[in-house]
Amino acid sequence: MERKDFETWLDNISVTFLSLTDLQKNETLDHLISLSGAVQLRHLSNNLETLLKRDFLKLLPLELSFYLLKWLDPQTLLTCCLVSKQWNKVISACTEVWQTACKNLGWQIDDSVQDALHWKKVYLKAILRMKQLEDHEAFETSSLIGHSARVYALYYKDGLLCTGSDDLSAKLWDVSTGQCVYGIQTHTCAAVKFDEQKLVTGSFDNTVACWEWSSGARTQHFRGHTGAVFSVDYNDELDILVSGSADFTVKVWALSAGTCLNTLTGHTEWVTKVVLQKCKVKSLLHSPGDYILLSADKYEIKIWPIGREINCKCLKTLSVSEDRSICLQPRLHFDGKYIVCSSALGLYQWDFASYDILRVIKTPEIANLALLGFGDIFALLFDNRYLYIMDLRTESLISRWPLPEYRKSKRGSSFLAGEHPG
Repeated sequence: MERKDFETWLDNISVTFLSLTDLQKNETLDHLISLSGAVQLRHLSNNLETLLKRDFLKLLPLELSFYLLKWLDPQTLLTCCLVSKQWNKVISACTEVWQTACKNLGWQIDDSVQDALHWKKVYLKAILRMKQLEDHEAFETSSLIGHSARVYALYYKDGLLCTGSDDLSAKLWDVSTGQCVYGIQTHTCAAVKFDEQKLVTGSFDNTVACWEWSSGARTQHFRGHTGAVFSVDYNDELDILVSGSADFTVKVWALSAGTCLNTLTGHTEWVTKVVLQKCKVKSLLHSPGDYILLSADKYEIKIWPIGREINCKCLKTLSVSEDRSICLQPRLHFDGKYIVCSSALGLYQWDFASYDILRVIKTPEIANLALLGFGDIFALLFDNRYLYIMDLRTESLISRWPLPEYRKSKRGSSFLAGEHPG
């Protein structure tokens, strides 16, 4: 049949075929298939799968597409992004999917950021960081040169690191550049905490001082302790400063006036850590929004109510052994909901609403790990040789990073870990 005659015949057949009922169309196809040879059947097989495919992401309303995508794991979604530009556009626009993926990896989520592409990029960055952790390539080491004696106090916040030294100075460093932003003359620093305007230091000379960064001037001097001050914390809203000392006491000060408001007693060892934090849970002893003071010594953690009423009594004393056979390490995490402290047996986590021990996380392969940071998914631990990352879901160490070599002090100090906002 000539091409022109064939096209005329095909047009006529097509018009007739379209006028048939579904049953008649099916019978017609069955008859044509029965008349087909191997070449025609192979052609039909090769094209049938393509003809039956439907791009559901393109056809469905966007809300339904997002609902379906939520059931897929992130790695599958990344593979789906390679199907077409349309699929990549739809999948990348699903904010909830990528926020959830980031949360599951332990990333903190700012719900005010609704840019889905932003969260997809954050997830990809998180995946890269996880691989770097597993391959022991997640951290870089740099040196900050400037002090002439032992550095005993560290505090990190928003890309800035404060260092306090035996050389009677404190310095503020830009971590990204390694440059010293401020350097002021102080006393010997056992503890430091800072904000944009001021620096608060606890000292081996038994005092606490407040300094102005811009001028280097000492604006307040808090005298009253009879032992070295190992820990300080403050709150500008309450105008309160708290300090823990080797004299077994915690003192509460008026931050702006410099006067002692109260001395909290009850500890029988050096008070090595104080934390001032807003409570986030309700119990019989406190409500959300109440300010709470935690103070810790070698064996106990004491909980105090702090607020407009300064004359407070200890609400609760926590310990891990009644006979004092287990020592607590002088590092404490408190986020308003949970208290976490490390010991020779492992990490202890208390529920702040009930004061019950929620769990004890043991690390049998490595003993005496100290706590550096504690989050929803991961914890940072360290000893004198390595920094360790623990997955709290499995309570297993997933990576470690060798700490830089350091020179041991004649006074017996070892590797120093800094503080950071909770």
